[in-house]
Amino acid sequence: MFDYLEVSVGRERDAVTQTVARLRATPTPPLAVFAPSLGFPSNVVLALFPLLEGEAALAATRVEGSVSTLRTRLTPTARPAEGAQPQAGGVYVHNWFNIDAGTVNAFVSLSVEAWPDFEARFEARIFGLFLAEETEIDRSQGARRLLLMTRYRDLGEWQASRDPTSEAMKIFARRRDLTRVSLARSCLLIP
Repeated sequence: MFDYLEVSVGRERDAVTQTVARLRATPTPPLAVFAPSLGFPSNVVLALFPLLEGEAALAATRVEGSVSTLRTRLTPTARPAEGAQPQAGGVYVHNWFNIDAGTVNAFVSLSVEAWPDFEARFEARIFGLFLAEETEIDRSQGARRLLLMTRYRDLGEWQASRDPTSEAMKIFARRRDLTRVSLARSCLLIP
């Protein structure tokens, strides 16, 4: 399991840089830290941690200089493989999907079916597809949320990958039928 943090920081010019350093200095360092690009507020730092508990959770969620922290517990589905690390360079797209609660297995299966063609055709690599811990709101709406993290060579490659004639996009169209709403935003992995 993992914890995904969206840390809002102050408006000082170096607040993001300072927050990244502070997150990396916590007792359990993050597996990856991302800086905002398109669609994220400029004062947000995104971090993927191994499961945080006890003092490590307090240290990461209350990092000095943060204004607020949204913590989402994630369970990997088909990816990432154990020990996998995000690849440096390029652009990462974090795509949140809100789907009907009973369609999680079908959504994951369609994703896995499409990935071979998608990754062979485009300079893109799926890092992970994670199922978010169910919230009260999810239960009341009969919904589940998934986070897909994909690395692209650049935003031009992301745009090219929208080609509706590819086999992957035909499968993704079937997956879209299971999707209530999705929100894709780009960010950069901070080495």
